[in-house]
Amino acid sequence: MAGTQWIRPEESLASASSLNCGTLIQLCGRQMAHALQSESVAEFLSSEAPELATELAVQWLAVVKRIPGPTWETVGAHGRHSLPKLPTQFWDESQERESAGQIELDGGWTAFAVPLDRNTTTRGRSVGDLMVGLTRNPDDQLLPSAVLASRSLSIGLELAAQKRESRQHVDRLKSTLDIASRLSAAEETAPLLDLIAKEATRLLDCDRSSIFLWDKERKEVEARPALGVKNGALRLPAGEGIVGETLRTGQAIVVDEAYEDPRFNQEVDQRSGYRTRNLICVPLRDADGDVVGAFEGINRNDRQPFTEDDVECLQQLGTQAAVAVRNLRERSLLNRSRNQLAEQVTSQVEIVGTSASISALRDTVRRLASTDLPVLVLGESGTGKEVVANAIHFDGARANSPFVAVNCAAIAESLLESELFGHEQGAFTDARDTRQGKFELADGGTLFLDEIGDMSLGGQAKLLRVLEQKVITKVGGSDSIPVNVRIVAATNSNLTEAVREKRFREDLYYRLSVVTLDLPPLRDRPEDILLLAEHFLARFAAQARRPSMQFTADARRRLQAHAWPGNVRELRNLMERVAFLAANDRIDADDLAFILSPEEEGSQQLSLDLGLDTATREFQKDFIRRSIKQVNNNMTDAAKLLGLHRSNLYRKMKQLEMSEVTD
Repeated sequence: MAGTQWIRPEESLASASSLNCGTLIQLCGRQMAHALQSESVAEFLSSEAPELATELAVQWLAVVKRIPGPTWETVGAHGRHSLPKLPTQFWDESQERESAGQIELDGGWTAFAVPLDRNTTTRGRSVGDLMVGLTRNPDDQLLPSAVLASRSLSIGLELAAQKRESRQHVDRLKSTLDIASRLSAAEETAPLLDLIAKEATRLLDCDRSSIFLWDKERKEVEARPALGVKNGALRLPAGEGIVGETLRTGQAIVVDEAYEDPRFNQEVDQRSGYRTRNLICVPLRDADGDVVGAFEGINRNDRQPFTEDDVECLQQLGTQAAVAVRNLRERSLLNRSRNQLAEQVTSQVEIVGTSASISALRDTVRRLASTDLPVLVLGESGTGKEVVANAIHFDGARANSPFVAVNCAAIAESLLESELFGHEQGAFTDARDTRQGKFELADGGTLFLDEIGDMSLGGQAKLLRVLEQKVITKVGGSDSIPVNVRIVAATNSNLTEAVREKRFREDLYYRLSVVTLDLPPLRDRPEDILLLAEHFLARFAAQARRPSMQFTADARRRLQAHAWPGNVRELRNLMERVAFLAANDRIDADDLAFILSPEEEGSQQLSLDLGLDTATREFQKDFIRRSIKQVNNNMTDAAKLLGLHRSNLYRKMKQLEMSEVTD
């Protein structure tokens, strides 16, 4: 370039006089102090550029850097000029020669350009390439002085950039920790991914970010958020583009010019109308180190390239994101499973019936569910004591906490304390591991103590102490463990008589029986028999994958005529057998014949010596008597139960010479 003077910076430094070196030392000292006080490179240059312009007696001074294009970007500047166009071609030559240059321009301007020290980079990112300037009154020492000033400026720029990078690194760590705490509170996947992408965009100082989750079964990736795409989601083949390369290799990829990279898939830009300049893509790994997706940042602001520091930042955030997504999915699966199980259990604990006693029981259970009062459930075997306990639990505030049932009659006295309170390792011969007891397992929920009347006196004393103090101590342990457990106890024994006979502790009885529920036997609520039978049959027919099953009129009469000594449990078991074993979908009396069994006070088995006619008469007598008793001796209801008119029933009884009928 004509009229241009060039000098190597090393030559200028070697020939510098002691006066010039002193000036350089003073510049370095001042600029280092300013660099350490500045919050950014821009702030440092805003304070130093005027000082340097005055020092060199120039009207305009700037630090510029080369950016892809190729073109030049001003990092910081001071002063004014009247040139219509800056001498960028001159700057190009200065950078290529790696030499300081001076040139005369039109309009009386003189330009100079000095390469900055190559150490003015931070983590691979250039702070500035040239110190340039313009003046109308250059002196003979302009170029050597500019070279000396550039050496000092390079040191100051490096210090300011390092301080900025250190502060940015600390800020990223703080932000990552903040993000981690916020991720733990997320409850849905889509908002969680949007939050992570938003934070990554801020931390990388880029235009946008997207997380690609790998659906290996479909061989697709789903991008969230995909800005500019309807619903913010985009599905793409997993093997294409930069994302596909990242998934295959498990390596981070940095692309400075997207459209020049053959791996870049331009389809996304075409669909969204967006133009990608540069990008960074890192693999998304879960806690086991498996690649589950990719994390991408696009178009760094200020046309800056992505650096290794950005890769590290995105990888750290991506690890947290992958673990959080996995945990969120597992928690969602557990919640769905829990809800399904709760629905199944709730459907099994429905209190069915329209009788007055059951309606009153249902209302009482509903009121009790909202309290933590201890409840004692009394009733014959099979009347549904555990169903009532479940209903109390699942209708209340403890529904999402454990329901633990303990059959006190099935636990040996020597093991009772261990079963209820747990034990430490080595507490006794077979205690190979530390074990939680039923109280700990039920913490926050309900503990159902079935057959409480069969618990030993020693066990009763230990149970009473826990109920009063609300703390347990494991067998072989010394630590007191607080427990929050609601107690529902049940028995078919007469606890009042047991207390009187000193077989059950009076203080424990009063502790357990704050509220007492007495369940009626099924024979005392005959109006519920058919309702229960149909309820159970429908449930088990669904399990057996059979269509709707119906009772014939004869089957209904047979069900109502039975005494049900086993109560609701007996009826339930019968319906289960019928649903799985009955040959037809219409259930007839013959399908139920095998359930009929003599009542406890019923007739003896008929002798085979009676002959068929006599045996038939005796069976009919017995059947009519049990039918009459089933409806509390109401002859009109008995006739309906047997499918007869009242007059025909009396006529039949006379024919059978039954003593209940008088002439």
